[in-house]
Amino acid sequence: MTQPDPEPKNPPVTVDISPLRLKDAHQFSPLLAAYVQSLKRGAPRRPDDYYAETLLQDRAAQVFGARLDGELVGFVMFYDLPDPITGMRLAQVDHLYVSHLHRNMGIAQAMIDMLAEESDARGWSRIILNAPRLPEDGRKLYEKLATKADFSSWEMRFDHSR
Repeated sequence: MTQPDPEPKNPPVTVDISPLRLKDAHQFSPLLAAYVQSLKRGAPRRPDDYYAETLLQDRAAQVFGARLDGELVGFVMFYDLPDPITGMRLAQVDHLYVSHLHRNMGIAQAMIDMLAEESDARGWSRIILNAPRLPEDGRKLYEKLATKADFSSWEMRFDHSR
């Protein structure tokens, strides 16, 4: 006699993923502050509606939000870029975040899956997934979903506060 599968640790959830608009800035700003806090550590960041509005109006970046029961619980920021290698376009994901209370529910993967579904309509030859070195959470998901890229990244930082 076979035993039924045990209950999943975190049952699948239905997540609504859609582009964030200017009217969503007030909901987006606390999530954005939590994301920055998770990367920078130190004192908690204050939600900044003005900066959230600025990002949501940026001409290069696109931001999609993940909502669970109407609550914004995650976001993905990506860029639609020309791909000189294929002559098509590509998506580059540099920022993906799910609130700590809603992790391990498949929300981050659902956002990546949604982008993959957009690939035909947008003419993307590939999606580049960039993850910070620390924390390792994002990298673990990307290693599960994708293959190692042919490129490495470096950065030059500039201090404009003088």
